[in-house]
Amino acid sequence: MPYLFNTPDQKNEMLETIGARSVDELFQQIPAPLRLDRPLDLPAPRCELELEAEIRQLAASNANTANRVCMMGGGAYDHFIPSAIDEIASRGEFYTAYTPYQAEASQGTLQAFFEYQSLICRLTGMDVSNASLYEGATAVSEAAFMAMRVKNRYDRVVMLGSVHPEYREVLETYCSNLPTEIVTVPTPNGVADPDAVREAMSESTACLVIQHPNFFGCLEDAKTLTDIAHEFGALAVVSFDPISLGLLQKPGEYGVDIAVAEGQSLGVPLQYGGPYLGILACRQKFLRKMPGRLIGTTVDRDGKPSYVLNLQAREQHIRRDKATSNICTNQGLLALRATVYLSLMGPQGLREVAELCCQKAHYAAEQLTQIDGLELMFSGPFFKEFAIRCEHDPTEILEKAQAAGFDVGPNLKQFSTIDSGNGFLVAITEKHTKADIDRLVNVLRG
Repeated sequence: MPYLFNTPDQKNEMLETIGARSVDELFQQIPAPLRLDRPLDLPAPRCELELEAEIRQLAASNANTANRVCMMGGGAYDHFIPSAIDEIASRGEFYTAYTPYQAEASQGTLQAFFEYQSLICRLTGMDVSNASLYEGATAVSEAAFMAMRVKNRYDRVVMLGSVHPEYREVLETYCSNLPTEIVTVPTPNGVADPDAVREAMSESTACLVIQHPNFFGCLEDAKTLTDIAHEFGALAVVSFDPISLGLLQKPGEYGVDIAVAEGQSLGVPLQYGGPYLGILACRQKFLRKMPGRLIGTTVDRDGKPSYVLNLQAREQHIRRDKATSNICTNQGLLALRATVYLSLMGPQGLREVAELCCQKAHYAAEQLTQIDGLELMFSGPFFKEFAIRCEHDPTEILEKAQAAGFDVGPNLKQFSTIDSGNGFLVAITEKHTKADIDRLVNVLRG
């Protein structure tokens, strides 16, 4: 049975309209070697029972966090997800791959975005949050472009070498055909040297991009770095781990201008790289330079509370050259998941999760570094993630852990833009037990 139900008459009518005598003539511009001149090589039809059994068998070969221990870091983490999140986010009123636009956005969807924005502001200590972006990497780039608009400086952006290398690559790709210079400050000790940062800054710098905790898991001196950005009249942009704010100072409290994050840890499953959730919050005075969309609250003609999309300076609504971004959508369903997660956890729950992550990570680091040939790559304080240095290429160690059911890493050698030697990352969350950590240590010691 064909997928498209076009009758011969309809096909002829379409061919006549476009001036082709046959379908073969229509496809003549495709080189003959690339044309398939036989039926697709598909297996014979199967009954539903056989098909279901095969699909289940294929699905069982997927590695997942239910049958393995995932201690991988580098931007996506295996945190606990309360069941209520799946239940609420899968309701028919919300469940769609499509991002609702103004015309058809329901009051329920708009209220969910409004609550998301309010919770992100409370989480970060910032004044305003948009209704989310694609993911953490593009959120960093959007923040850099926003800083250029705010400061009217388009020549230079300074980033720390401890910012996620893929975040840096995304911004460099965005700027590859622009005059903007991306200056990276090396961080050989795992964190930035304030004097080196000061040397890299200039009066033409739009912003300083910091990650705290950074890619290596280390804690930067975020307050000092923020002050340095302001010394040069630039904006301070920080990429943060949302869970870390259960323990660490909020970005708004140490003077950051734009706070961004990857929101995957807020109730979004590990999904082989996405889709994830980009968080962006800023100071009130930068509101009109903010990318994405903003949901506001008002009252209807009867005086009842209602919600509206009241700011979305994007190219579909205003002149293209006046648009704040080419971001034309947001991660509505994932923003809803983050909203439910933060609502369920509350400040106390988030603090408890953060404490568990921090305490278990430090126990894991202490145990792993007792193994011959392994040591902490950096001596500074860390939150839930840390870098381990090996005597030799860590590939063998990571494969050994993998064979025993542990996913650890990534191997830092896969990032060409960082000089990390023989190192790999380990991320410990509230899900990992002392027994998990001890078993990993025994595997690597054996």
